[in-house]
Amino acid sequence: MNRITTSAMKTLRLLPRAMLILMLLAAPVLAVPMMRADTGSIIEAPTPKKAGVGFVLLVSLQRG
Repeated sequence: MNRITTSAMKTLRLLPRAMLILMLLAAPVLAVPMMRADTGSIIEAPTPKKAGVGFVLLVSLQRG
């Protein structure tokens, strides 16, 4: 009976340390989906307006 109690006490003493190590290892893995879920931080540039001057310039240079 004494051997069972000693074994249980060793296990209970190691349990907080094991939980801390598991939390430290799992934190980056659990943080990645949270970072990917935030799509509000992407800033896109406005699309430039097309003036159409390039085609006119190309045609006029080919005629001359």
